[in-house]
Amino acid sequence: MDSLRGLILAVAASLVLAACGSLPTQPTITPTQPETAPVTPSPTVPQQDEATTTKSRVPIIARKFLGVPYVYGGATPTGFDCSGLVQYTFRELGIEVPRTTSEQFSTAWPTDLAQLQSGDLLFFRLNSKVVSHVAIYFGDQQFIHAPATGRAVSISSLNNPFWRERLVGAGRFF
Repeated sequence: MDSLRGLILAVAASLVLAACGSLPTQPTITPTQPETAPVTPSPTVPQQDEATTTKSRVPIIARKFLGVPYVYGGATPTGFDCSGLVQYTFRELGIEVPRTTSEQFSTAWPTDLAQLQSGDLLFFRLNSKVVSHVAIYFGDQQFIHAPATGRAVSISSLNNPFWRERLVGAGRFF
């Protein structure tokens, strides 16, 4: 997945550089020729404010599932595992994310832990050398997740040494 991300970044960079390679020609404006209105972005391209608003809704939606039991492989409000909770929550906002924790970890854009925002994902290594748990950050060192069999969707804190020691990274999908 890193090679795919690298390829995408290389293509994007070459397109940007190609676009910067020549100066656009400026139309000659005479007093009889009216200036055109500024071009506004397409409504299908999310604006920063729109993305920020959508992102802030992620934990609001996830909180609706507090108390839903943990179910291994669960991806519905009758029962969630950690990645199922993330996938379902994002889908409620019209954003498709991969199903498993490892896929979410490998496809999310890495985010500096010092720059965490509400709606970012937190990734943990619990009992192995692979990333095996994901949660939704909502601010003030708090996150919501489906922790384990016998437990329910709940809120935990990064101030808890158990979670802090196992945190391996953060990511976002927008």
